[in-house]
Amino acid sequence: MPAARAALVTAKPQRKGVTVLGLVGAFFVYLYGKPVHQGAVMDTISVNKFRDNLKSVVEQVISRHEPLKVTRRAGEAFVVISAEDWEREQETLHVLQNKNLMQQISDSLDTHSSKTGYKPTSEQMDEITGL
Repeated sequence: MPAARAALVTAKPQRKGVTVLGLVGAFFVYLYGKPVHQGAVMDTISVNKFRDNLKSVVEQVISRHEPLKVTRRAGEAFVVISAEDWEREQETLHVLQNKNLMQQISDSLDTHSSKTGYKPTSEQMDEITGL
């Protein structure tokens, strides 16, 4: 099934905090001004090809964990995503919208980058790993 690649979507952070660039296309997630994730480009298919290959296309979306943009000639496009991936996206959005969680993540990235974070002892590591 041939699929076109979506165009790169870019934007600049408008405020300090979290900025997500692009829902379709390549995107970057910035956490307090630091890039923390780069997303992939979404595949696109026509509604006719989607309808003709419904079963295999849905199986592919589920097994690859990649959303698929379906375009229509006389209307807006829609996105097909597995239920598991949609639930994961909802959890991510919840975290991204929670300022306290985002600050904790940012602080954790800072301590990790500067190697000043928590360092368990050998005994604690054995307990954590179950050895």
